[in-house]
Amino acid sequence: MMPLEDETEARRQIGALPYRRLRGGDYAVLLVTSRESRRWVIPKGWPMKGRKPYEAAEQEAYEEAGLVGHIGKRPLGFYLYEKRLKNRDAVLCQVKVFPLEVRKQLNRWPEQHERELRWFAPAEAADAVSEPGLAAIIRASLKRDGEAQL
Repeated sequence: MMPLEDETEARRQIGALPYRRLRGGDYAVLLVTSRESRRWVIPKGWPMKGRKPYEAAEQEAYEEAGLVGHIGKRPLGFYLYEKRLKNRDAVLCQVKVFPLEVRKQLNRWPEQHERELRWFAPAEAADAVSEPGLAAIIRASLKRDGEAQL
């Protein structure tokens, strides 16, 4: 029996890769913990009706980490992961990742007490995330000045 198409197709999500430039040309990347498994991830979520994908990614960064900045309109790439739903099922998700140059972090935001946040060097951020595709995007996008793909 053939599986139904919607069972095998990845559900679409959008995410922001928050970064800031440091003196000397290096970068720092902000990761947040997921609410359920407490893994290090980027702010991400489902597309939002009436918003372009990059606008929805910018909104997720605000809700999950209180970040305000400049969101890129072109994605850096995408990665796949298995999301555990509340009913314990898992669905395959494809996350389109947009760069977010952080200008400031607010003192209060909606999910402030639900997640941990931490700034990482790009190599450490890539090592901290569990998804190989996300690690590859971080490594490819945030190199020393002049080489960055942002």
